[in-house]
Amino acid sequence: MSSVSHLQQQPFFKLLEPATRDFLLQQAEALKFSMQDCRQLSEIALDFQMWGEPPLAQLWPDLSSSKAQGKARKQQALRQLREQWTQRRDQPNRYPDDSAASKISAAAEPCAIDKPSLGLGRCPVASPRTLCCNLQTLDAVDNCGYGCSYCSIQSFFDGKQIHFDRGFADKLRQLELDPQKTYHIGTGQSSDSLMWGNSHGVLDAVIEFARENPNVILELKTKSANVNHLLRADAPKNILCTWSLNTPTMILHEEHGTASLEKRLAAARKVADAGFTVGFHFHPIIQYEGWREDYPAIVEQLGAMFAPEQVALVSMGTLTYIKPVMREIRNKGIPSQILKMPLVDADGKLSYPDDIKLDLFRTVYRAFPAAWRESVFFYLCMENRRFWQPVFGFEYADNDEFEQAMKAAYLNKIQRQI
Repeated sequence: MSSVSHLQQQPFFKLLEPATRDFLLQQAEALKFSMQDCRQLSEIALDFQMWGEPPLAQLWPDLSSSKAQGKARKQQALRQLREQWTQRRDQPNRYPDDSAASKISAAAEPCAIDKPSLGLGRCPVASPRTLCCNLQTLDAVDNCGYGCSYCSIQSFFDGKQIHFDRGFADKLRQLELDPQKTYHIGTGQSSDSLMWGNSHGVLDAVIEFARENPNVILELKTKSANVNHLLRADAPKNILCTWSLNTPTMILHEEHGTASLEKRLAAARKVADAGFTVGFHFHPIIQYEGWREDYPAIVEQLGAMFAPEQVALVSMGTLTYIKPVMREIRNKGIPSQILKMPLVDADGKLSYPDDIKLDLFRTVYRAFPAAWRESVFFYLCMENRRFWQPVFGFEYADNDEFEQAMKAAYLNKIQRQI
């Protein structure tokens, strides 16, 4: 098979701009790339395109003065191109101004299905290599309607459909829990907890479940501002509403379709005013030009809008990938710098090197005033225990100790609101 044929068969090649495809085909014919070469070239070219870098033809190594011939000439071109890709990847992301942001929506179609069982289990991203709070997850809805470029949910579900279970409310009513045990259950792992409102009766079902099971801390995690039904429904106060927060730059360029930071905080304020305990997730914290000022600015907004007594938690985490998620991000082919980062092994996955992680976490945590650090439950999500002591000055011995401390802290805040 010819180099041109190898290149044309690559899935990422089909996502490239026509001019880039034509240029790569010319190079493939001239330099006789192998199938592996074609795979790497297509990936590098797509990354450059998604990152907003100059066209590949402008970045291609200048070999006019090279004396190398044949295979050596090809290897020289590939080596120099990979070096350029690595150099650009390892630089902090630089986003264009707001006017240049791409307007991208997630095309997803809600539909009702009959699921064989209730989706209740452990957090799908829990790992024995990381310190985990043992959160139980409830799949109230399968798949998310937002278009966050980094989302891991896209690797768990196929297609563009959002699935609502016709029998969800009945299955939830039949669930038997130990009344002597405290449960921490979240609905935001397989979809956004509030963006759907009461579509298909899903919010009424979880509200009833929380009311009938006061020993459950039911966490609704969201990037929306859709709290009207929750506030009208006389929901019980063992519902804990938490917002995933990010900077305006990241929301605009990487969290497509989600509510703005101002709308998320305003919605959280409404919920807190109604007597609910709220919480906030800084996840993912992303390194880009301006992050060191932008994330502390969110902390300042939180301090101005909320008393620490109203806030149960603040979590922090950053981008952590498995290869199928990275493949899905590239398959979208949309403008995004989310993979423009130095990736190293991180407890069996891929993430920032430790020094960058520590800088991100410390910067956000130290931006909070002492009253918050003393009264709010701070934790790292999906991170190794080795980061806790340098960031917080303490660590938990294991997952069970972490889980018990979290539940006790949440219950303490919730009971104050009752």
